[in-house]
Amino acid sequence: MRRRRSLASQLLAWQLVVVTLLLCAVGALTVVQTGSNFRSNEERRMLSVAETVAANSLVQEEMGNWRLLSAPAETARSLSGASYVLILNENRLVIASPDPSQIGSTLDTRTTALEGRSWTGTVGDSIEAHVPVFDPTSRRVNGMVIAGAEDPGIFAGALAQPVDVLRYLAIALLIGVTGSLLLARRVKNQTLGLEPHEITALVENREALLHGIREGVVGLDGQNRITLVNDHASDLLALPEDAVGRSVEELELNDRLRDVLTGRATGVDQLVLRQGVVLTLNRMPIEGGEGAVVTLRDRTELLALQHELDASQHATDTLRAQAHEFANRLHTIAGLIALKEYDEVTNYIHQISSAQDQWRAEVGESIGDPAVAALLIAKASLAAERGTALRMGPDSVLGRVDEALSADLVMVLGNLVDNALDALSSLNTNGAGKWIEVGVMQLDDEVQVVVRDSGPGVAPELAEEVFRHGFTTKAASHGERGIGLALIRRACLRRGGSVSVSGSVFTARLPW
Repeated sequence: MRRRRSLASQLLAWQLVVVTLLLCAVGALTVVQTGSNFRSNEERRMLSVAETVAANSLVQEEMGNWRLLSAPAETARSLSGASYVLILNENRLVIASPDPSQIGSTLDTRTTALEGRSWTGTVGDSIEAHVPVFDPTSRRVNGMVIAGAEDPGIFAGALAQPVDVLRYLAIALLIGVTGSLLLARRVKNQTLGLEPHEITALVENREALLHGIREGVVGLDGQNRITLVNDHASDLLALPEDAVGRSVEELELNDRLRDVLTGRATGVDQLVLRQGVVLTLNRMPIEGGEGAVVTLRDRTELLALQHELDASQHATDTLRAQAHEFANRLHTIAGLIALKEYDEVTNYIHQISSAQDQWRAEVGESIGDPAVAALLIAKASLAAERGTALRMGPDSVLGRVDEALSADLVMVLGNLVDNALDALSSLNTNGAGKWIEVGVMQLDDEVQVVVRDSGPGVAPELAEEVFRHGFTTKAASHGERGIGLALIRRACLRRGGSVSVSGSVFTARLPW
């Protein structure tokens, strides 16, 4: 395999190419400009030579004597360095020239010199100046002077000062090479020493990793704009197709999700509800404050299993409470028998049986759904063990409902009663009774659940926050506890209902 060139060598090579092309362009422009300046200078120099000869009084007075005119023409040519100096009469006949064979011949020069106006330009390979010669008496044109020099070409100016040109080119090349090396070194430091092919492979591997894992990944910059999001995260968060490049604040997300994504809510395994899905989010800031990476997982199935286990645990606690209560009653009966208080034993057993039968009868008369009725009967034993009385609301009435609504009612009632028991468990009533009242009313188009207790209730300013932070804050600090109120709200909203709290009264509406 062909060995890959390093980033530094590639940058150096490209910089050298750029510098070389730039120097060539500058050199070409310099040569063209210098050649143009050289021609202009030569034209002025030849014009000066021709004017000097044309102003010579001998030339003006002796235009007909060619022997006398050769001396001033040759003198001017020698002193000025011109290639030739010619003197022509008004008929374009050469009367003075450095080439003797040219004397007496006629030159076909169609310039303005014989019309009284000087002219400069290029004739063949020479730069010439044509100047008219005026008669000193009549002031009419009686001839002209031609001074010429060979045209050395456009490189004459550059070659006239070769040392300076080479010096400038060498300095420019040295600056270019030094700049290329420094640039390559800086780029290599910024890319953590990775070569281009390594950066390409790293990006390709990252893309494959992001879209291949079964965990959502969201990248954010320092301004909380989304820089990357894999397919799983886009599905879980229901993000639009143009989410990349947009700020979190611009997207239609709930406040809880915004708090976790932007870092306003901190902690490990933050729980968030998004369109009926329970998500666990973890935010990892990038060093230097350049953004963060957020990973998220779907916890819905896991939480469903957790709630099934919770239901089993509640059933176990209820059975344990009933067994504990039954054991206490057996001990009481055994003690009365040992004391031979047979009448008291009969009264005690009748009292216990009457209380249980009364609660079962009360629940059975008001609640026609077996699952809901069984839940309330079981919760009564648990409440009795905790020293709390559980009673039915006076307007409670519920017939048999479908399985989906029955499951939601069991979840709502179970969580509300458990929350009330937790609130009353740490309450010091100074001998006053603790009670929980449950009301279930079946209306035309909905079932209304009202649970009130003898506790202090929820502060008015937390009436809305309790459903969000009861789901999140407690869950973040105490495992899965505190999730009940959020699940209640989710079930109610899914059915198009609502849940609210006023003091110690929780009201849930579940439409059919």
